[in-house]
Amino acid sequence: MRQAGRHFLQIPGPSAVPDRILRAISGQVMDHRGPKFADVGKKALEGMKTIFRTESHVVIYPASGTGAWEAALANALSPGDKALMYETGHFATLWNKMANKLGIEAEFIEGDWRGGADPDAIEERLKADTTHEIKAVCVVHNETSTGSVSPIGAIRKAIDAAGHPALLMVDTISGLASIDYRHDEWGVDVTVTGSQKGLMLPPGLSFNAVSEKALAAAAKSTMPRSYWSWEDMLGPNATGYFPYTPATNLLYGLNEAVDMLHEEGLENVFKRHARHGAATRTAVRAWGLEVLCNRQGHESGVLTAVMMPEGYSADAFRATTLKHYDLSLGNGLSKVADKVFRIGHLGDFNDLMLMATLSGVEMGLKKAGVPFQPGGAQAAMAYLDETLPEAA
Repeated sequence: MRQAGRHFLQIPGPSAVPDRILRAISGQVMDHRGPKFADVGKKALEGMKTIFRTESHVVIYPASGTGAWEAALANALSPGDKALMYETGHFATLWNKMANKLGIEAEFIEGDWRGGADPDAIEERLKADTTHEIKAVCVVHNETSTGSVSPIGAIRKAIDAAGHPALLMVDTISGLASIDYRHDEWGVDVTVTGSQKGLMLPPGLSFNAVSEKALAAAAKSTMPRSYWSWEDMLGPNATGYFPYTPATNLLYGLNEAVDMLHEEGLENVFKRHARHGAATRTAVRAWGLEVLCNRQGHESGVLTAVMMPEGYSADAFRATTLKHYDLSLGNGLSKVADKVFRIGHLGDFNDLMLMATLSGVEMGLKKAGVPFQPGGAQAAMAYLDETLPEAA
């Protein structure tokens, strides 16, 4: 039976695509070798520099974020190189597994999935590496599986304090264009992201922002690569073109997305996400439930992972909420499978959309028979009312 009204896609990405971007994507396909395409390509490449906050190179691949992970590793490192990675959650674990598959010796600092990476632990390990065998430190900025944010600026300071030459490589697939990120200021060498989160696009584009230090490392890398080669991309990119067929219509959408982000103002985008994250955590705690991220200052504005009461299935609750209220919530992954559900509050998202989402969660908790205290949505609404920014 058809359900009236819109579906609420409140997973932590892909996020809902705004109508403006859908209209841009629907434009007629362009000759990607023709003279008019250069304007599209240049605008996309230069526009993404403003989102990464970098003056350095940006590379765009037709791929998911996983492809950008591989591009970062395959260009900057060689088989047998050592990399230091931090276990912030499921996606950090997957990046670690990929590194090992590529022949990189990836050392994993164990984490408890309750917060971001610890700069002190990274500094301590790098100080012990007196022969500088570790060639890269790889960290997930916004861990999508847990709702925890790693302090990238502090990690850069930790690497510097250790006097270590390792590259800093960061996955901000779910963080970029939603929470504060500064590729150049934080001294990041390779930043990885994808199109389907804060950039408000469908899946299909992935990105590397690359420092000069990382380019120098790539020139010495012996890792086999072809499709992912930065060198092969940067030549044609200089004139707005690509070495192979780009995702033309997604680039139309990307240019529209960058325009929209700047129309709102990046700082306003970050404040909006932070406020919605805080409102969501207010609701969760009022329900008597626990937020998975328990490190103050590490909580994400992109999503909130909520722990279920002991003995209750997060997946059964999510199925009930989808069936009765047409609301999709994110599932728990690997170590927290069926133990948490994730509320996405990212992208083109406002107060009324958040209140509809939290009301749906509260109704779903009741319908599924999960023990909770009513009034979480009301508490979030009060928070939103108290923190409402002045109209422009």
